[in-house]
Amino acid sequence: MSITKQEINNLSDIVKRLYLEDDVPWVVGYSGGKDSTATLQLVWLALSELPIEQRMKKTVHVISTDTLVESPVVSKWVEISLKKMHDIANDKSNPMPIVTHRLTPDYNDTFWVNLLGRGYPYPRPNFRWCTDRLKIKPSNTFVQNMVSTFGEVILLLGTRKAESAKRAKTMEYYEKHRVREFLSPNGTMQNELVFSPLENWSDDDVWLFLMQYNNPWGHSNKDLLTMYRGATADGECPLVMSSDTPSCGKSRFGCWVCTMVEQDKSMAAMIINDSEKEWMMPLLEFRNQIGDPIADRDRRDFRRMTGTAHMFRGRLVHGPYKKEVREGWLRKLLTIQTKINHSGPDEFRSLKLITNGELNKIRQIWLDEKHEFDDSLPSIYKEVTGQNLEFTSNRSEASFGKSEWELLSEVCHDLYPDERLLFEMTGHIIDIERKSADFKKRRGVIPGVENQIKRSFFKDEDDAHRYAMEKVQRKKDMGASYDQKAEAEDSQINLFGDEEDL
Repeated sequence: MSITKQEINNLSDIVKRLYLEDDVPWVVGYSGGKDSTATLQLVWLALSELPIEQRMKKTVHVISTDTLVESPVVSKWVEISLKKMHDIANDKSNPMPIVTHRLTPDYNDTFWVNLLGRGYPYPRPNFRWCTDRLKIKPSNTFVQNMVSTFGEVILLLGTRKAESAKRAKTMEYYEKHRVREFLSPNGTMQNELVFSPLENWSDDDVWLFLMQYNNPWGHSNKDLLTMYRGATADGECPLVMSSDTPSCGKSRFGCWVCTMVEQDKSMAAMIINDSEKEWMMPLLEFRNQIGDPIADRDRRDFRRMTGTAHMFRGRLVHGPYKKEVREGWLRKLLTIQTKINHSGPDEFRSLKLITNGELNKIRQIWLDEKHEFDDSLPSIYKEVTGQNLEFTSNRSEASFGKSEWELLSEVCHDLYPDERLLFEMTGHIIDIERKSADFKKRRGVIPGVENQIKRSFFKDEDDAHRYAMEKVQRKKDMGASYDQKAEAEDSQINLFGDEEDL
């Protein structure tokens, strides 16, 4: 049975009563999808019925987390929506206590900084490094700051029991621990209460409400329905506040780079169903290239991030992406961005698939953490875009560069062609020594050099494999504790099984 007008009115009265009960600020999670839109719309309409002096008693913060890799269509939808909210709420003749916030991850945590900068393997079930960095941390940081300032906060979410059996079970559990009517405790954060006004609504209830009640900030709910029809039958990407929230990979509106599922059916459906969205095809193809499980192993260093050789199910655990792979993907990403900026739809001519801040961070990681003193990022950017990137920090003119990098590579490979790690080791040691030329910076030089030598202990991957297996076998023969997972048969290997230890 569909929700009735009387039930909506009753819920509206509950919203008003809870709002007026105290001075605790409200935070509404808004992702631009149907559930969060319905939640915010219900709150907005309810508060608009209050006299101005009552409705302005405290602030309602609307937060939207932009991962910087959102589907461009949805990202633009949310961007326009937030702008409309801001303008309508600040109408002096009929103000609303709505303040919008677009949250983004710290540059150190973004998808491209970790994939292209540090070389993290693309996210997968056993190594899902993206959700916490891109979604949970920005929203939780905002809420924690609110709690620090006001002592308590009430978070309004569009979560519904009908979304899944797991969601229903979780919501019912926290219902039993309510300290105030309609307000559940947050299992991961103190002094935060959660209000889910749509908790008992079905999908049909949500759409019925959106179609029968006009959007108060002037966005078209009919256009929202059209956007849903253009994609798959999954639910929206929720505002992620904890690790047990479903991945965006199983929802309609998620990150366009998401590799948590085999195929991005939502973007594919948008492209198939709407010829005007064909410009997104290169994004879909690039996403599929990144998430190719068959090719992925060969794209990565045979050592873990620490430089160690670690066995798992009879194979070495491969670590970060190789230099040439990271550079190739950056070039591809910038090429796609440049083409969209030149020939894409007018509203996406300024689209940034990767921001300048991220590019600066990636450059810093390549120079300081990877010791890649050829400094290839500026030249890649200039080659693809035809422009010079504005950098936040400059290298010393005395620094080694591309010519020295190429000369060192040539010498190492000519003199010792079988020592595949010699060039890397030598380059890293030279860079460490160069950066420590100042006497005041000499501390830590010896450990740094020793670490690079240890990383290059092996001749090649076969040598590292033999060494790691012999180490395991020695421990086993001597009766010592050893990792039994290291010697499992190849037939037991799962494509994603050895990616949990970077």
